[in-house]
Amino acid sequence: MANTKAKLLVIDDDLTLLQGLEVGLTGAGYTVMTASDGLKGLQTFYNAQPDLVILDLMMPKMDGWQVCRRIRELWDVPIIMLTARAQMVDRVTGLKLGADDYVTKPFDLKELEARVEAVLRRAKPRNTGQSTVLYSDDRLVIDSTRQEVLLDGQPLDLTAIEMRLIIYLAENVGCVVTAEQIRSAVWGPQYTDELSSVKFYIWRLRRKIERSPSDPEYIMTERGLGYRFVRPN
Repeated sequence: MANTKAKLLVIDDDLTLLQGLEVGLTGAGYTVMTASDGLKGLQTFYNAQPDLVILDLMMPKMDGWQVCRRIRELWDVPIIMLTARAQMVDRVTGLKLGADDYVTKPFDLKELEARVEAVLRRAKPRNTGQSTVLYSDDRLVIDSTRQEVLLDGQPLDLTAIEMRLIIYLAENVGCVVTAEQIRSAVWGPQYTDELSSVKFYIWRLRRKIERSPSDPEYIMTERGLGYRFVRPN
């Protein structure tokens, strides 16, 4: 059964296919948004922040590889790529850029539905009922097993990357970690793009957990070295 709360963004310049996927996936229980080219797709993505993106490879203005790269610079949302080209190099390139799955046209709608469901299931953190609290004080609790962060007793709404980032910092509480170490731990060792994404996500995390993001209590910048997660005095 489809996750009726899941929002899907379908980006494809084939308007007939786009309409068919919108009808079919909506009928399967998903909330579906569409865009007919890469630029419109990115704009819709930034505004709507969907749970999964279905992305055509060959499009005008901005192709699927470029869109995938732009999304992966900042977000960890699952991506399924569509293409009429079946060459292995395309599959490898897409997967290296961060796509989670690859579907070759033409395809059956039921196959795509099954892949969407499987990718969403893999992306959803498992809750075993056990608790592994990495850090806690009278204001902040970080539980790695439950993939949960509480601030003043209320769960924080964190993206997958933000969750991995705060867990990694909490695992190394009191220790300086470099931007390169954070990039490897949070995005994976295969991710070699610029370190600006690390700085951006540190900024986002501070805005969510610090009383004063410009004067942080938890995530300290160690100039020339990296970052340190500390317990406030």
